[in-house]
Amino acid sequence: MSTQEFTSKTKELIDNLKGVCASYGLGNDGNEFKIITQVFLYKFMNDKFAYELKELEPKLKNASNWEQEIAKYSDKQYEMLLMRMNPDSAKLKREHFLSNLSNRQNKEEFAKYFDDTLRAISIFNNEIFSVKTGTGAKVTLFDELSNYITDSSQRDSFCRALINQLVNFSFEKIFHQKFDFFSTIFEYLIKDYNKDGGGKYAEYYTPHAVSKIMASILVDAPVKNVTCYDPSAGSGTLLMNLAHAIGEDRCTIYSQDISQKSSSMLRLNLILNNLVHSIQNIIQGNTLSTPYHKVGDKLMTFDYIASNPPFKLDFSDYRNELDTKQNNNRFFAGIPKITPKSPDKMAIYLLFIQHIMFSLSAKGKAAIVVPTGFITAQSGIEKKIREKLVEDKMLRGVVSMPSNIFATTGTNVSILFIDKTNKKGDIVLMDASKLGTKVKEGKNQKTLLSSDEEQLIISTFNNHQVKENFTVVVSYEQIKEKNYSFSAGQYFEVKIEYTDITPKEFVAKMEVYKKNLDSLFAESNNLATAIKQQLSNLNL
Repeated sequence: MSTQEFTSKTKELIDNLKGVCASYGLGNDGNEFKIITQVFLYKFMNDKFAYELKELEPKLKNASNWEQEIAKYSDKQYEMLLMRMNPDSAKLKREHFLSNLSNRQNKEEFAKYFDDTLRAISIFNNEIFSVKTGTGAKVTLFDELSNYITDSSQRDSFCRALINQLVNFSFEKIFHQKFDFFSTIFEYLIKDYNKDGGGKYAEYYTPHAVSKIMASILVDAPVKNVTCYDPSAGSGTLLMNLAHAIGEDRCTIYSQDISQKSSSMLRLNLILNNLVHSIQNIIQGNTLSTPYHKVGDKLMTFDYIASNPPFKLDFSDYRNELDTKQNNNRFFAGIPKITPKSPDKMAIYLLFIQHIMFSLSAKGKAAIVVPTGFITAQSGIEKKIREKLVEDKMLRGVVSMPSNIFATTGTNVSILFIDKTNKKGDIVLMDASKLGTKVKEGKNQKTLLSSDEEQLIISTFNNHQVKENFTVVVSYEQIKEKNYSFSAGQYFEVKIEYTDITPKEFVAKMEVYKKNLDSLFAESNNLATAIKQQLSNLNL
């Protein structure tokens, strides 16, 4: 089966699971997300476990029915086999297998048996698959999914319907696939559950083009054993692109996000993309008021940070908690004031920028999505941040993106690139606002970048190329002279076109100008005479 066919079959499985939920009254229900993603994850883990066992044991790989073959193992032999597995792999007991659930569908209280199986898998894999909250509590892998059906008499049939969608398809032959395949599947899996619902902590999905550009500019040379961080991780799109650019086995991921749903999405993303070793570093909690990742009493610093923070929202309920001496260094430029008439417009992104700057290691690099207004604001916290980036010589550049690059917001955005090693200058300012093709996406208009346009932005930036009306390369001193503006347009040269003419042509042109002037003066005199005559008549 080709990759395209696998992709199609996997999407069909997801659609069928959604169909089951709809048939039992859970279509577009708030709990549908948990059911779809957790059942999908159970299937994925079951098949990956089978795949890894067969890689360890040739006789399982060659068996006509590997489950019947492994049933012959003693408990001790099975335990030894589990110990040989990769420590980051999900481990299942034999009673956890999908085939075991499928064969027991006629069992009384099947829904309870289904829930108990998923709970047992969660407990058995608790150390590597649990997401922690800011207080240290663990959010386990699976919920009791049948309880989302309010009519208890329907729970058994609901769980049977879910299991029956899983048995006729296997992921085993796709585990050699890489990031692009699984990122496509992940996006399809969560597409109906990652919309901006307008809530206080709505999840924002970063477009693939933006994520790719950020990662490709941040990681412009091979590195290894580095740390990556996103303080407002959402579903993890930025972190996945960053890890892929570095190499999944060359980095460790850290994140924090206040949203429980986002943390669950990120965990799923890490599992799909072979980054299970980083799940222990996913934290559900408030990054600004209670940052989790620390070394001793000090905040941990990171080699790479990528973030698309929320731009504006109401954080008035904990704003004053942030305004303490303890946070003076972290929030060096200040904390936005509470605006009583429109607290939902408090510029929270300014706190995330400052937190990111504070969280960079000595050689750290960062890419942050910001509203384009940030790069030219002439006062306030925005300008203080820009001044520090220049004075401390840690600015790498800015890319101003096309409008509507995010379908859910009309705010024009730019990508701010920070590099604490860029002491010499050579700062790239790019105006990419004229690129892209505008398309309709539902009720919204969206701008899409082609692959060639993405590569144009990446290669031009990384090669420090100067292109007319597209990029400039400037020094820290030049930025100071422009009042710390990071807008490429303010550095473009204004060109005056000159045309060479002969002395004879010059005399001829001047003669034409003279005649035109004489004509205008004559008209002016005639008009003055007429006015005088009219005034004279009025005096009569």
